[in-house]
Amino acid sequence: MFVVVGATGNVGRTLSSILAASGNPVTAVSRGHRPIDVPDGARHHRADLEQPESLRPALAGAEALFLLVEGAGAHLDMREILRVAAAGGVKRIVLQSSQAAGTRPGSPSHAPLRAIEDLVRQSSLGWTILRPGGFASNAFAWTEPIRAKRMVAAPFGDVGLPLVDPADIAEVAAAALRDHSHDGRTYELTGPALSTPRERAADLAAALGEPIGFVDQTPDEAREQMLRFMPPPVVEGTLAILGAPTTLEQRISPDVADILGRSPRPFAAWATRNIDAFR
Repeated sequence: MFVVVGATGNVGRTLSSILAASGNPVTAVSRGHRPIDVPDGARHHRADLEQPESLRPALAGAEALFLLVEGAGAHLDMREILRVAAAGGVKRIVLQSSQAAGTRPGSPSHAPLRAIEDLVRQSSLGWTILRPGGFASNAFAWTEPIRAKRMVAAPFGDVGLPLVDPADIAEVAAAALRDHSHDGRTYELTGPALSTPRERAADLAAALGEPIGFVDQTPDEAREQMLRFMPPPVVEGTLAILGAPTTLEQRISPDVADILGRSPRPFAAWATRNIDAFR
């Protein structure tokens, strides 16, 4: 049995479906109290990582665990989470981390996640760590302005990053959960090319079949907007990556292609697949 923590997210939802469609028993774990759809063959369990014991019923008899932590995970007792997982019989863990845990390990925004990685590596479990870059699905933040005004605003409009499709992350995670050969590996997951905010607006416009205007935000305007739903350290870390990415953060990683045997999906493909959200 596989346990997917964060089963309602962009990665976890798809991962649960991939595993269940292959006939694998799946327990989809989420924190919220609203009803959720789970794929045929999967069961749902409510648990909160801030209360590790709440995971115990989901983990009993599990072979492997996919773990997604909210934010940077600084609020979590990862040692206790790992103890509960091992006690439940879990043999392997696939941790969804972040590219910046490798490129900016000392930053306030990502140092806690790097510490979680270290604890996973030091545990008695087999492990695989996934470090995705920016998500293509972050474009969902533009849903309302595109619907209402056919307009988007973003800072650093001409700075490119190799955004990764969450579906590619899910497929890599499924491979790592099923196959022991990925144990002890850290994978960096990116898309196939650099994509700027201005180019992403154009990709969405092409998929929509209508023009979408682009407004260049100042960093201060973007900061004010992001502070409404993100803690200050994460806002500052995000703006630093968006505005002044390092060479490593703009590198096109081969890992998705090596694991899946195909090129990662470009942002334009994500836009086409999800365009109904923007109509």
